[in-house]
Amino acid sequence: MTSTSSTCPEEKEKGVSSSNTEDRVEEELKSLDNWTFRPADRGAHAWLFLCASFLMEGLALGFPGAYGVFQSYYSTHEPFVGASGLPAVATCATGIFYLGMPITMSIQRLYPNLTRWAPLAGILLMSLSLVAASFSTKVAHLIGTQGVLFGVGISFAYCPCVAYVNEWFIKRKGTAYGIMWSGTGFSGSILPFVLNYMLGAWGFRTTLRVWAAVFLVITLPLVYFIKPRLPPQLARPSKRNPLDFRFTLSRTFMLHQLANIVQGLGSFLPSIYLPTYAASVLGAGGTASAATILLLSLGTTVACPVMGWLTDQLHVATCLFIATFGAAVSTLFLWGFSTSFGLFLVYCGCFGIFAGSYATAWTGIMRQVTTDNDMSSAYDCDTVDPAMVLSVMATGRGIGSVLSGPLSEALIRGMPWRGEALAAYGSGYGPLIVFTGVTAALSGLVLPWRYLGWIR
Repeated sequence: MTSTSSTCPEEKEKGVSSSNTEDRVEEELKSLDNWTFRPADRGAHAWLFLCASFLMEGLALGFPGAYGVFQSYYSTHEPFVGASGLPAVATCATGIFYLGMPITMSIQRLYPNLTRWAPLAGILLMSLSLVAASFSTKVAHLIGTQGVLFGVGISFAYCPCVAYVNEWFIKRKGTAYGIMWSGTGFSGSILPFVLNYMLGAWGFRTTLRVWAAVFLVITLPLVYFIKPRLPPQLARPSKRNPLDFRFTLSRTFMLHQLANIVQGLGSFLPSIYLPTYAASVLGAGGTASAATILLLSLGTTVACPVMGWLTDQLHVATCLFIATFGAAVSTLFLWGFSTSFGLFLVYCGCFGIFAGSYATAWTGIMRQVTTDNDMSSAYDCDTVDPAMVLSVMATGRGIGSVLSGPLSEALIRGMPWRGEALAAYGSGYGPLIVFTGVTAALSGLVLPWRYLGWIR
C-alpha cells in the first residue's frame, strides 16, 4: 500500500542487503571444501526442503488442529464422559509449542550442529506421547501426554524448519513461509475424516497407537530433507545474537505482540468447538461434523500462501488487518446468525481463510524488525536473529492458546443465553461466538495504530 523507504523496509532486504549477504556467504563457502553450495530461492534442494517442512508442519501441528474430533469422541465415551478440562488438551499442545519456542530456538541457534537432528528427537517424542496417551484413564493424563509432551515434541521437530527457511529463501521469504504454514490446513482437510473413522471403528486407545506408528513412518524420511543450506559456522552471522531480545522493547513490536496475544485468545476456539457445535446444536452426524474442520483447514491451506505473498507486497499492518477484520465479520455474522448447517459450513471456510492466515503475516513483522533501523532506538536491527523474532511472536500466541482452553469452558458453562437470543447466539454458545469475534476485531487495531503513528 505504501512504497516509501521509511515504511517499507522490504525494499532494503530485497535490494542491497540480501544481495550483499548472499555474495558474502558465497565467497566464504568457496573456502569450504566439504560443503556444496546450493542456491537460495530456487533449485530442487530448496523446494524439497520446503515440501518436507510443509509435511512436518501439517502432521505435527495438524494433529492438535484436528483435536475437535477427539473432543467430540471423548465427551461421549468412557472414561471421559462429563469430565471437565477436555479443551485444554489441544490448547496445551499448541500452547506449549508456542510458549517454548524461544527457548528451543535459542538452544538450536546457539548449537547449530544439534539443530540438524532436532526433528528426529521431536518425531520420536511425539510418537511416544501418543502411545502414552492411549493408556489414559483421566483427563489429566491426556493433558500431560497428548497435550504437553506432544507440544514439546512439536517444538523440537518444527523449530529447525522455521530457522532454515531464512537460509533457503531470501527474496521469496514471505511466500515460502506461507506455503510451509499452509501445511496445517492441508492436513486438517484430511486428518479429521481419517481420525473420525478410526475412532468410530477402533476406539481412542487403538487409534492413538496406530496413528503413532503411521506418524513415525511418514515423518522419519522428512528428517533427511529438513537440513540447512549453510554450514553451522556460517548459518548465523557473527553480529546476530539469538539471546538479544532488545527488539521486544520497541513500541512497534510491543503493540504487534499485544494484538497477537489478543488474537490468540479467540482464534483457537472454533477448531475445538466446531464439530461439537455441529453435532449438538445442528444435529450433524460424525462425518458431517468432521466436515467443519475440513472446510476450516481448506480455507487455511489456500489463504496462507496468499498471505505470504501479500506480506512481500504490502505493509504488514494492512495484511494483519485483512486477516483479523475478515475473521471478526465472519464470526459475528455468519456464525452468529446461522440457523442452518449450510451457512455454518460457509462460516467454517471463511474463518479458515482469514484467521488461519494470520500467523503468516508474522514474516512482515520479522522483516520490519530485522531491516528497519529507524523503527526504534532500543536496538540495532543488524544484531537481531530473524528466527528469534518469530519465536517471540509465537510465545504471544501461546499465551492466548493456553488461556483460551479454560476460558472457553467458562464461557459456555451452563449454556448461557440459550433460548434468549437470536440464531446461534441463543444456542448456548453465544458468549463464545462474541468472544471469538471481538478478540479478532481488537487484534485488527494494528492498522489504526499505524495511521496514528504508533506503529511504523
